[in-house]
Amino acid sequence: METAEAKTNTGGWRGWLFLPAMALVFLAFDQFTKYLVVSHLALYETRRPTPALAHLFSFTYVTNTGAAFGFFQNGSVVLVIVAVVVILAIALYFRRVPGDEWLLKISLAMQLGGALGNLLDRVRLGYVVDFMDFHMWPVFNFADTFIVVGVGLLAYRLLLHPRAWSAEDFPA
Repeated sequence: METAEAKTNTGGWRGWLFLPAMALVFLAFDQFTKYLVVSHLALYETRRPTPALAHLFSFTYVTNTGAAFGFFQNGSVVLVIVAVVVILAIALYFRRVPGDEWLLKISLAMQLGGALGNLLDRVRLGYVVDFMDFHMWPVFNFADTFIVVGVGLLAYRLLLHPRAWSAEDFPA
């Protein structure tokens, strides 16, 4: 029989600290990699880590004032508002995730860390620092990766492995 503590995040301070703690790890990694890029590459400079992979991957320092794939250029104010709404939605949703749903918790922490990473860039710099260049795809960063992987994990968990949650799992 499941305990109430296992079903909700309200089972103590550890349940509540998981989201900010893990999001902080993802945020710190994102910001550290962006710091390395800005410190070691000039804007639009490209470096190839190894000649064998040069045709597949390189580091290219670019800035992006828009959303993914360069859409909505110079829309920083709107994108900041959207990011804040998403961050609040993640925090509110996390409160209702049962305590034993670790895949959901990790996916939300990845999304939160990524959203905070790009939001921090937008507020601090006015643009997002991007640097991973696979040549056939727009240049992106780890925050973008965390968001995409987090959304993928969330979709996997919710769509491919649904669980019949009861009303007790989502108290009002």
